[in-house]
Amino acid sequence: MAQRRSWIRRLGRAFLVAGLVLSGAVVLAHRWLIDRVGGAFAGDPAAIEGALSEPARALLRAAWEGIDRERLVDLHVHAVGLGTGGSGAWVNPEMRSWAHPIQHVQFLVYLSAAGIRDLERADEQYVERLLALIRHQPAPGRYVLLAFDKVFRADGTEDLERTRLYVPNEYVFALAARYPEVLIPAMSVHPFRPGALAELERWAARGGRIVKWLPNAMGIDPADPRLDPFYDTMHELDLTLLTHAGEEKAVESEQGQALGNPLLLRRPLERGVRVVVAHCASLGRYPDLDSPRRELRPAFELFLRLMDEERWRGRLFGEISAVTQYNRAPQVLATLLERTDLHPRLLNGSDYPLPAINFLVRTRQLQRLGFITAEEREQLNEIYRYNPLLFDFVLKRTVRHPRTGRRFAPEVFLAKPELGL
Repeated sequence: MAQRRSWIRRLGRAFLVAGLVLSGAVVLAHRWLIDRVGGAFAGDPAAIEGALSEPARALLRAAWEGIDRERLVDLHVHAVGLGTGGSGAWVNPEMRSWAHPIQHVQFLVYLSAAGIRDLERADEQYVERLLALIRHQPAPGRYVLLAFDKVFRADGTEDLERTRLYVPNEYVFALAARYPEVLIPAMSVHPFRPGALAELERWAARGGRIVKWLPNAMGIDPADPRLDPFYDTMHELDLTLLTHAGEEKAVESEQGQALGNPLLLRRPLERGVRVVVAHCASLGRYPDLDSPRRELRPAFELFLRLMDEERWRGRLFGEISAVTQYNRAPQVLATLLERTDLHPRLLNGSDYPLPAINFLVRTRQLQRLGFITAEEREQLNEIYRYNPLLFDFVLKRTVRHPRTGRRFAPEVFLAKPELGL
């Protein structure tokens, strides 16, 4: 009997050990899979110079030809956080729960891409990683760091159920004050937020020049006439609206995708507001509001229509973040490269941390379509493994039109004085 009990205890321990090993294997496999989709980078950004091959270093040098390094700017970098360290940042609990698997996997991929391993230090680790990527570049430039407001209903009440994430203006401006050599703060103010006009004035007085919106996710109709006082205040304060247009994929927005129609932006333009259209509205199809039949047109086509309207010249700009990602139609990138007449009105943005999501980076596709060569693909992949933010810049300086060979002009990557940068 004693021997039997001993055998049962040994068997139980064996099952326990096997269970622990299996659980560990599942965790490791889960982490490996998330990292393959998200942050598939191999090394410390500080090690990049010694790690790159000579052809990759030559590609880096070529990327800075014709660039005024004092004016180099990235218009689209996200500040994100979970509220650790008193940042006040917030993520909807649905994104942190397996009860909502799609949103939770998206959340885990973002953590991986941002280099966050310890949720208790998430906000601090994000900033540390971003600064490391910025500082270990041949010429860091400056980066516009974006706040992100909550969703508010028309009566001024918060709608936290629809709010996916929140990054306070206070946090972004504090970070920019701590690292003024590389960070420029951009405010985010929902027009239905109580005291919205005072918020604009407050952060403009602190040096803010840009207001960030994502209408699809924030529930903002840019053509709503109730927003006219907001636009008028922006115009008086000489602020620029950096707003998403087109379909939104990074932040859950199914209820508000209709708000991404680029033609809705005529309202702020008519009120004198300077508008920068993020991603050049390069995803989705929307009703043509200029047609009686309201037939669906590519959002990018509607964006180009606005850019070609003479009355918005000097007031309407496009921003090229994400246009090299695999899920954009290749004709978008080809058109932007070929239309050199638009280059004075285009600005570069990375949309970081999105360039660090491995799933979105398909250099093989860009090679197949003729935007880069096989040799350039290998060199770009070397850079990506150490610094995806640097990779994004070098890629956009490298891509060329497959037929004409035209590239983005250096001015696309430089600050524009009319935006106050």
